[in-house]
Amino acid sequence: MATYTGTTSRQSPMTIAIIGVMFFIFGFVTWLNGPLITFVKFAFTLDDVSAFLVPMVFYMSYFFLALPAAWILRRTGMKKGMTLGLLVMAAGAAMFGQFATMRIFPGALTGLFVIGAGLSILQTAANPYISIVGPIESAAQRIAVMGICNKIAGILAPIVLGILVLSGIGELEAQLAALSDAAARERLLESFAAQIHTPYMIMAALLALLGLFVRYSPLPEIKPADEPRLADHGDRRGLGGFPHLWLGVLCLFLYVGVEVMAGDAIGIYGQAFGLPTEQTAFFTSLTLGGMLVGYLVGLVLIPRFVSQERYLAISAVLGIVFTLCAFLTRDYVSVGFVAALGFANAMMWPAIFPLAIRGLGRHTETGSAIMIMGICGGAIIPQLFAVLKAHAPFQTVFVALMAPAYAYILFYALRGYRAGGAAAAVVGRSDAAPGRAEG
Repeated sequence: MATYTGTTSRQSPMTIAIIGVMFFIFGFVTWLNGPLITFVKFAFTLDDVSAFLVPMVFYMSYFFLALPAAWILRRTGMKKGMTLGLLVMAAGAAMFGQFATMRIFPGALTGLFVIGAGLSILQTAANPYISIVGPIESAAQRIAVMGICNKIAGILAPIVLGILVLSGIGELEAQLAALSDAAARERLLESFAAQIHTPYMIMAALLALLGLFVRYSPLPEIKPADEPRLADHGDRRGLGGFPHLWLGVLCLFLYVGVEVMAGDAIGIYGQAFGLPTEQTAFFTSLTLGGMLVGYLVGLVLIPRFVSQERYLAISAVLGIVFTLCAFLTRDYVSVGFVAALGFANAMMWPAIFPLAIRGLGRHTETGSAIMIMGICGGAIIPQLFAVLKAHAPFQTVFVALMAPAYAYILFYALRGYRAGGAAAAVVGRSDAAPGRAEG
């Protein structure tokens, strides 16, 4: 069991503010992927399947880096680990900006993978950190605040990128269609791609500065041993003895998949109806707006009026309903129901994660890292959508992927988290230990 020395204080306004800034950065960088799909589709002249490699490489980095991130954090401590993660993200942002400007697609994808690698280190540290930095009884409030920071950033990210890079993309589309000269088309695309350079270089510099600030900030080191651990005394089971964890990994995999579908894929979904590209580039902000409202509602309702398990079940039902409504409608109305999935998704992460790692005791850190690996659902499910919609009506593919995923999340909320008697030791405490925030 790794311990982190140097803890000098617990919850404080400064600590919450610093972590809040980090979650804002998480959200901003993560939710750039939606408009980036549109950007690379034009800048590199790609089809939808190739354009969806943007979220695929970004989220696959979590699968490959989550366990190494846990090892790194045991070596560095949380504070230095967060600094390392931010510096890795800065390097990735610089790589993406440079290679995208040069229109070297494999290089741009490598930059996105490196950004995701840095985020995986940050996620592995910051998500448990915010739960244990103060009293467990007030964890719900801290988690909701982090989620709000994350989603405000997610709303702003597509707007900022849209204004700086994607404004006038409809005019660009018309110009490309009118040009027959290949050299002229290339010059136009090179000019368009070059617009990404300055924003990403600025972002790289800010990430590096934030990393240095965190390193020398008053942010306390937290001992993971301070986290409430259940069924730890005399329990020598391996991770295979906790079926609720593995069911939870699948649940998180599916949850992140549907979240990315609702957030990053909504632009391509709208384009499939023939809606203007200048509008669809901003649709991700609609979904994030729904998630922000969902966080605010969750902050009010959980745990005062409803337990996190019950709220997760209600959210899954809403996901099924909104998915079916999106399938049965068209154009802006259908897009509106996809955006409404943001509301349904909002409080799923803070519920799924703590339910899955309950009672792991000495395995909590490794279990948390395995849960982080489940984020790769954001790579697989959207890519399946991009591939399958070339062979079937896109709304049919959408409902075929989304509805079963929400149905499984509903199962986990009702029964899955109790597998192996995981909930037996915490009956009566579930409302007070809501878990972790999303990044």
